[in-house]
Amino acid sequence: MPEPIYLDHAATTPVRAEVLEAMLPFYGPRFGNPSSVHRWGRDARTALDEARERVARCLGASPDEICFTSGGTEADNIAVLGTWRARRDEGRTAIVTTPIEHKAVLASVHQAAHEGADERFVAMTPDGVVDRASYESLVDSGVAIATIMWVNNEIGTVQPIAELAAYAKSKGALFHTDGVQAFGKIEIDVRTLAVDVLSISGHKIGAPKGIGAVFIRRGTVIEPLFHGGQQDRGRRPGTENVASVVGFARAAELAVAEREEEVARLRRLRDQLERAIVARIPDATVHGAHAPERAPHILSVSIPGTDSESMLMALDLRGIGCSAGSACQSGSVTPSHVLSAIGVPPELATAAIRMSLGSLTSDACIARVAEVFPALVEKARGMARAS
Repeated sequence: MPEPIYLDHAATTPVRAEVLEAMLPFYGPRFGNPSSVHRWGRDARTALDEARERVARCLGASPDEICFTSGGTEADNIAVLGTWRARRDEGRTAIVTTPIEHKAVLASVHQAAHEGADERFVAMTPDGVVDRASYESLVDSGVAIATIMWVNNEIGTVQPIAELAAYAKSKGALFHTDGVQAFGKIEIDVRTLAVDVLSISGHKIGAPKGIGAVFIRRGTVIEPLFHGGQQDRGRRPGTENVASVVGFARAAELAVAEREEEVARLRRLRDQLERAIVARIPDATVHGAHAPERAPHILSVSIPGTDSESMLMALDLRGIGCSAGSACQSGSVTPSHVLSAIGVPPELATAAIRMSLGSLTSDACIARVAEVFPALVEKARGMARAS
């Protein structure tokens, strides 16, 4: 059987060798607690502070604006709940967001609603982009924070974050963006953006799982989610995960340094795969294909007459790992909330396959998937007709 093909980089990525090498000393001789005052503690504190500076440089931020977290989900929770709770007594109780956000943002918004927030959801275009008229009608003087995902993790559409953030600021609202899928794919410089809070995650860029960060612009007040020590200026108490922080910093530097070349490579491969699928399966629907901008590493396609679950199993049996634009639970397929929000009919939403490219993707991978995929579609359609 040919070597397996991993097309799920939007879910997670392998830890880079350079990252693992940077981390290993902190599982051995450099094991100290950064809060300790002895030499072991001071050594760990130095590594932590240097890593914070390095991640900050990758974003155009200051080191004191970087708060390390356990990943993107915690970063989103801090960004949404932390800022909203800090502002609710100002009379700004509304949160503006989109229905296509990651569940970490949507769940945080729903939690805030249980605590008295006014949830406001922006209308989306069929291409998966924020409807500007809807957005501007919702962002007013009662809004505490607007939170809009930069790159959608299912269909890859890119939102005009600079313009959306600037409008929110003109109304006195804070602005957060979930930049988990954007970091390493889109240039991010917080010095040129009106973004107050921004979330990123390590395991999307070759760092280990369980580490992320949230940029909190200096002067932005948040209410911490956890309580205990005074680590990270009290914003996120708890003994810091020094090894993962160091690995994250190395991965971030590599992602920024390689971004332009890697984006061009991934876009070429993604477009090659998309053209091959559409040429062989003319009725295939590529989600977000007509959006003004798409991230280079995500291709979401629905094939009429198939379903995500059976296609994923068939692909896996051929050694190809993808994911669905739907959640498979207890043998039933529920349409993706992202695809439903942009008006995709249920029969297409439950037939979505997301192929996400990254470091393990080569020309040979794309050629093989382009060859195998249409045959599996034909087989799946035949079985559907027979049943």
